[in-house]
Amino acid sequence: MRWLRAAGRCLLVLGVVLTGCVSSNGPSADGAGAGDGRGPLTLATAGDLTGYLSTVLDGWNRTHPGERVTLVELPDSADETHAQMVTDLRGGDRSRFDVLNIDVTWTAEFAAAGWIRPLDPGRFPLDSFLRPVVDTATYDGRLYAVPYVTNAGLLLYRKDVLAKEGVPPPRTWAELERDAKTIAPKYGLDGYAGQFLPYEGLTVNAAEAVYSAGGTILGDEGDRVTVNSAAAREGIDFLARGVREGWIPKQALSYKEEESKQAFQDGRLLFLRNWSYAYAVASAPGSPVAGKIGAVRLPGPDGLGTSVLGGSDLAVNSHARHPDSAARLIAYLTSERVQRQVLTLGALPPVRAALYEDPALVRRFPYLPTLRASVLSAAPRPKSPRYGQVSLVVQAVVRDAMTGHETPESAVRRLARELAAVPQR
Repeated sequence: MRWLRAAGRCLLVLGVVLTGCVSSNGPSADGAGAGDGRGPLTLATAGDLTGYLSTVLDGWNRTHPGERVTLVELPDSADETHAQMVTDLRGGDRSRFDVLNIDVTWTAEFAAAGWIRPLDPGRFPLDSFLRPVVDTATYDGRLYAVPYVTNAGLLLYRKDVLAKEGVPPPRTWAELERDAKTIAPKYGLDGYAGQFLPYEGLTVNAAEAVYSAGGTILGDEGDRVTVNSAAAREGIDFLARGVREGWIPKQALSYKEEESKQAFQDGRLLFLRNWSYAYAVASAPGSPVAGKIGAVRLPGPDGLGTSVLGGSDLAVNSHARHPDSAARLIAYLTSERVQRQVLTLGALPPVRAALYEDPALVRRFPYLPTLRASVLSAAPRPKSPRYGQVSLVVQAVVRDAMTGHETPESAVRRLARELAAVPQR
């Protein structure tokens, strides 16, 4: 679960929950085989560092005393949260978690393992969501989770510096490279950074480069490796070339979300790829660059690029005690009123499309129209029931390309070989 860090701390996507439908490995939908399907629930999530989720759940608990929700906060680290959820889910009917807040990349893994229930799409307001977010919650053509929080990468830039130079923010990689090479040094700035430490962030940045060039990594729900292409070579070469030529600083190879945000906020970068939280934090009163930054969609080789979708999906344990209560809770959490709180109290991007066009919200969060456009054009990370292994392969190979230990051409061939060796079923 990614992810969002504000004021030096993660705004981790909060934990919550879902529904009940039929699972081939669990009880039937809406409580069949589970009493009347209603009763108290336990929700598992990564640590809620903002305290926002408690406020939302208090509203539910006041009006649903017979279906009270107990929140179980797991570690802040996405890897640790994943490990604890998997350990619990493997316990079957001994699991202590009824409902789970899962990173969008875990849906396929959990569904393929039979740990979460397929859901009835008719119980949720999917038509009101931003269109691409629903795809993150599906596997093998079925809905296994419900989107709760979304996100997409943005290009943050120093609008004061570009204004002095009389140039617009870049729309292509060539424009980004030119400005990073020629404008940044004049102002004592580094050119461009993303999240390039070998962890999930590097997988995201690499996937965005490949997608922006028109390529893909896996197809057919992970059954087919598609990365061996000219587009993938172009995308990886963009990242490797930046380090080799110096407009991506070498220290960026150690950046995660927070380190890269801090470098931009401290006034050390002209351009930064990051999530929307970085814009909000860097714009806050007291920030050295407050009032001096803008945000646009990611550039690509010939025009606007493609972001990877981030965010959180809500899933119900196949052995949940009260699946109907879980379904009712997810309807509450995806209501327009609660989704508004997701943004205004949690500073997290909601999944409800109408909120991105609300004039009062746009005045308060001026990046919303850009974020909406980025989400609508975004793509999910490679779907695979072995996503963790896929991501590790991508991180290792792209790291070698960016550090000059492998050419982009050989890196793509190696990616194809190593991804083909990852079992998908």
